[in-house]
Amino acid sequence: MTRIGKVERTTKESAVYVELDVDGTGVCSIDTGIGFYDHMLEQLGKHGGFDLTVRTKGDLHIDSHHTIEDTAIAIGQALRQALGDKAGIRRFANALVPLDEALVQVAVDVSGRPYLVHEEPPVVELIGSYDTTMTQHIWESIANAAQICLHVRVVSGRNSHHIVEAQFKAVARALRDACAYDARTVGVPSTKGVLGDA
Repeated sequence: MTRIGKVERTTKESAVYVELDVDGTGVCSIDTGIGFYDHMLEQLGKHGGFDLTVRTKGDLHIDSHHTIEDTAIAIGQALRQALGDKAGIRRFANALVPLDEALVQVAVDVSGRPYLVHEEPPVVELIGSYDTTMTQHIWESIANAAQICLHVRVVSGRNSHHIVEAQFKAVARALRDACAYDARTVGVPSTKGVLGDA
């Protein structure tokens, strides 16, 4: 069974196309117009084992906010679509990922109920044209659209690039494990019998 989500999302602020194959090999083609964001989304695809295509045309003449936010929403929607009823998946996972001096801990529950806890030290405002204050908002947008519970905690770090990149790598690794099939899981991994709004 192929687990692929495809989302086209168009507003007055952006036009976004996302295709996400949960069972891919980490092949990515990313173009948002924001170089560092592209680099981070490549980390998400590569280390998540997701084939990820992203094409975003946003109102960058204003700033990067709408482009970043709308792309994250579409990625979350594509992930939710790809996972379907979530039958047979592991559901819970965690990752502890270092990047030089930075260390990030992530836990995820593909629960059908969105929630985010995000702990990050102060970082410089810009990495290239990427607004670092958007990192938390990216996780909020993905968690809400994908309907997952996501905890992201930066344990240590000094370099802003490393702190942000380690988050993307850690989220990727946790999602990779949580979305994987578990041979011991029969049906939906919940005593409710459903993972969703119930």
